[in-house]
Amino acid sequence: MTARAHDLDPGLTPLTEVGDAWNLTAHGRRHAAVLDGAQALRARLAAMAPVEAVRTLPITTLPYPTRYAFQGAAVSPAPFVTLTHRSLVVRFRQGDRTRTLLFNPTDVERSRRTPFFAKLEAAVGARVARRMATQYDPLEAQLQAHGVSPDEIDYVAFDHFHTQDLRGLLGTADGALAARFKNAKLLAPRAEWEAWAALHPMQRAWYVPDGREGVNEDRVLFTDGDLLLGEGVMLLRTPGHTEGNQTLFVKTDRGVWGCSENGTCVDNWSPRESRIAGLALAAKHQDLDVILNANTPEGAASQYTAMCLERTLVDPVPAAPAFVQMFSSSEVTPGLLAPGLGPSYLLQKIEHGRFGASPDPVGFGAPPVR
Repeated sequence: MTARAHDLDPGLTPLTEVGDAWNLTAHGRRHAAVLDGAQALRARLAAMAPVEAVRTLPITTLPYPTRYAFQGAAVSPAPFVTLTHRSLVVRFRQGDRTRTLLFNPTDVERSRRTPFFAKLEAAVGARVARRMATQYDPLEAQLQAHGVSPDEIDYVAFDHFHTQDLRGLLGTADGALAARFKNAKLLAPRAEWEAWAALHPMQRAWYVPDGREGVNEDRVLFTDGDLLLGEGVMLLRTPGHTEGNQTLFVKTDRGVWGCSENGTCVDNWSPRESRIAGLALAAKHQDLDVILNANTPEGAASQYTAMCLERTLVDPVPAAPAFVQMFSSSEVTPGLLAPGLGPSYLLQKIEHGRFGASPDPVGFGAPPVR
């Protein structure tokens, strides 16, 4: 069995507050036990100093079925919403060292081979599909603009491996492809890595089937549990959306933020407060605290618990305290494609601290969408 991440990298500290709660078989008992552990993790994170700096790096926009974005609860004739997919770069202290994490550095061109999106492109035509997407500057250029060299990236991680092709990121063992971030190690949940090698038919639409084949596994740190990466930053298991789903939590001077794709905007984590038609009604009728991003059938009850864990750890949005600082890695963006489906509050970015000579951060979100 491959060594655990904290055996391979002494800077990564295992967290035990949730412990084996995810292994309980009764959904109700698991839910209660996970949230008990989440309260302890919140107290631990709240007592830490903030990370040194965070910046948001936009990657691309993409169409996404409305029925998935809001678990079928949104009342709208629009079949698609627009998502903006973003990466985060986080600098933090790890003992006496400074470390830098790049979260969700998706390879846009290679991700087009995801079966769901490849079939959508075939259905509407490549030209139309490309016009529905906006692609931003390469991550390397955006990092440099913030005063971060690509060679300074110590870790890369994804909230999950849907749509990912890792070969361009990690390089291949045969040397045919060089790694984009030559000093970075991938923090990869073992459960999802192994699932990717033998996909169930109901998983196949969302994974690039050969996206991990031939990668240089010397660059992979396999993880099995919750991790403290350093001061003010945790990477926690949030299974359900996928087997190895995980959420990044960072403490800033505006409190604790989380980042995952369990939801597609703040409304998913606070549906009873949502102004999106149908969400508040569905949440109240079914007595639900969250509404899932539901494109995958892997484990809805676990995903629900994971989203409640996320809500427990993060702080309210200062300008809209009915909502929480859960930053969707692919956030619903208001647009003509889906009128009436804009988030009740648009987060857009997390900015905190400074990266060397980078400019001062500006803003922590956008006004509510009326």
